[in-house]
Amino acid sequence: MAEVATYDDQYINGQWVKSTGPGRLDVIDSNTAQVFARVPEGTSEDVDRATSAARQAFPAWSSRPLEERKAAMQRILEKWQQKKARCVEVLQRELGCTAKFAKKVQVNLMDMHFATSLGQIDSVALEEKTPMGGVVVREPVGVVGCITPWNYPLNQIAAKICPAMLVGCTVVLKPSEVTPLNAYLLAEAVHEAGLPPGVFNMVHGAGATVGEALAGHAEVDLVSFTGSTRAGRRISELAAQTLKGVRTELGGKSAALMLEDANLEELIPEFVGQLMNNSGQSCNALSRMLVPRSSYEKAVEIAKKVAEATVVGRSGDSKSSIGPVVSQTQWDRVQAYLAKGIQEGAKLVTGGPGKPKGLEDGFYVKPTVFADVDNKMTIAQEEIFGPVLSIIPYGSEDEGVAIANDTIYGLNNAVGSASADRALAVARRLRSGTVMINGVGGPPDAPFGGYKQSGNAREWGRAGIEEFLVTKHLAGKPPQSKL
Repeated sequence: MAEVATYDDQYINGQWVKSTGPGRLDVIDSNTAQVFARVPEGTSEDVDRATSAARQAFPAWSSRPLEERKAAMQRILEKWQQKKARCVEVLQRELGCTAKFAKKVQVNLMDMHFATSLGQIDSVALEEKTPMGGVVVREPVGVVGCITPWNYPLNQIAAKICPAMLVGCTVVLKPSEVTPLNAYLLAEAVHEAGLPPGVFNMVHGAGATVGEALAGHAEVDLVSFTGSTRAGRRISELAAQTLKGVRTELGGKSAALMLEDANLEELIPEFVGQLMNNSGQSCNALSRMLVPRSSYEKAVEIAKKVAEATVVGRSGDSKSSIGPVVSQTQWDRVQAYLAKGIQEGAKLVTGGPGKPKGLEDGFYVKPTVFADVDNKMTIAQEEIFGPVLSIIPYGSEDEGVAIANDTIYGLNNAVGSASADRALAVARRLRSGTVMINGVGGPPDAPFGGYKQSGNAREWGRAGIEEFLVTKHLAGKPPQSKL
């Protein structure tokens, strides 16, 4: 039997300390369904200790010159470089992503967010005069509870803790209990960077205990949460008891709207590839494809070829395009949606229920394409979080826009057209925080967040920094000051 690594500590007030509870949470290797590590099952007492440390550290940290805080973030980024190789190994097991995806994407998202925040902070107006002579300052909100998910763990952690600490907030991080080991490596980098005790704290544990204790804690001024829409509702309910601010980045059911002049051969592989990346476990995944009836059959055939060329395999296999999904719970969820799609009358083009041949041990899912999907079907309305595409035919452009917007979500969409002007005009009609136009890329200094039940946060770049600031008016005749 393989050795199981045990992690005993939380990170509180600048030290590695034992959890106040005896419980442990299993960390599962997604490739084999076997336990390979255990982490503390944190308690509300752990949260009390962490928030107290953050509260005590806040006055001094927020008073430090911005240049000192910038230097501290730069030191974290430098220390992180020494952790990346180990983190690539860890992510292949706890998340199940391929070695290539872990190396080229996952671990570098730390670098992206830290570097972007450091590059954008000087453009944020921390003090300004109003036209009628008032003085307005923007100050750090205080203690921030950061609750992060498992699918892009470092991305969400970095997008929260760096801008928060940079502007002078102190933080308590609750990483996902499903993928906790990468957060230990990040915390090591923070510790080695030598921040003052209490500025950064980390408590591992289950969402129902540690997450809820953090969301409802009186010493927490703001909760920044990324996860499911269901959990976001619960976080908001708990936070409302103390009227603290809540920033949520939640689920999505994004559509790729192909106009009749779109280059299907070029765009469908790109849009389907965006969905399949990370085994479909992306909140902004383009899981619906809307195609004019005139080119529908052609689009279905191209999507089928792309899905069938997507190789499912073990994370360490260089031939693998994607690895397993993260857990048994997630595998079961995807399988239930596949069965539901067939039951409700969608046409199964490729993939479908069950595991790929030879991969019966881990949480592997076949890349799947459904055609002839009605937008009222369950697979078109609910977030599957797996490598499953629903292709929906439409008639007029107005109908296509209406179908794209017919969802409780509003995180992301895409438009494909040979005319950039037409694509832009259609993009403006789509109710989502991001619209990708003729591709899937985007600059990291632009805001990321959703409409409707995809949440209210705006992360990334300057917008992500401003989330952690609160506005104050200095009335009367204050002396000239500099922050």
